[in-house]
Amino acid sequence: MPVLSEVLTALDALWPPERAEGWDAVGTVCGDPGAEVRRVLFAVDPVQEIVDEAVKLGADLLVTHHPLYLRGTTTVAASTFKGKVVHTLIKHDIALHVAHTNADTADPGVSDALAGALDLRILGPLVPDPSDPAGRRGLGRICELPHPMTLAALAAYAAERLPATAQGIRAAGDPDREIRTLAVSGGSGDSLFGDVRAAGVDAFLTADLRHHPASEATQTTGQSSPPALLDAAHWATEWPWCEQAAAQLDAVSDRHDWGLRTHVSRTVTDPWTAHAASTPFFAPTHTTGAPR
Repeated sequence: MPVLSEVLTALDALWPPERAEGWDAVGTVCGDPGAEVRRVLFAVDPVQEIVDEAVKLGADLLVTHHPLYLRGTTTVAASTFKGKVVHTLIKHDIALHVAHTNADTADPGVSDALAGALDLRILGPLVPDPSDPAGRRGLGRICELPHPMTLAALAAYAAERLPATAQGIRAAGDPDREIRTLAVSGGSGDSLFGDVRAAGVDAFLTADLRHHPASEATQTTGQSSPPALLDAAHWATEWPWCEQAAAQLDAVSDRHDWGLRTHVSRTVTDPWTAHAASTPFFAPTHTTGAPR
């Protein structure tokens, strides 16, 4: 069996920490470098439900996409929820390692896994990493659909292929518009609207789209057909990476004859837990008053 330091070296080779954004907090949060690792659990969020799952599984290492401490802290007291996470991990000899923006831009990375979940053909990165001579790394991916479909059909298709959440998929644009090319970016992607427009794709699927950026992106002047938008749940766009990452570590384990057992959490940690569809409020002749 490998020790933690050996597994961490392998993880850093897959997702080099130096490729993370400067504001990010990636790498190992806790763990004994000399401890043996037999079971590894992959998940999106380092929240208590996931840590409890790791304990029940008997995992020695938890790998998450989202950081536990993205900003500095002065306490790991168990009276705070993050402190309780740390206490639980250490008490049960479970290490925690984070691969965040360094996994976003990797080859393959988070957006490759998202494209794979939708059975898309990847043409290249949406925002290429200039340090990659092969032109494969970078943020987001430009893709082709398996076959043309309307925006409404694409939204339904994405809702069917991605993990179910309370939000589902929202779409902005003409529901009958034919979509052939699609940019995807796991996680929050409205900072990439300029790159999406420059790519000339028919639509963009990402998460956490805000009102004003989305409104402006769909009404850009000087462009006859601005890209349609599809807004999925943040967790749902990043969960496919967990399966991809587990498979990558499996391959490393096989090469080294480590015999690791990897697992992917299917616990839904998206914070939204319920959804109620709106009912029509404005009648055709309703011209006064405010929405309730």
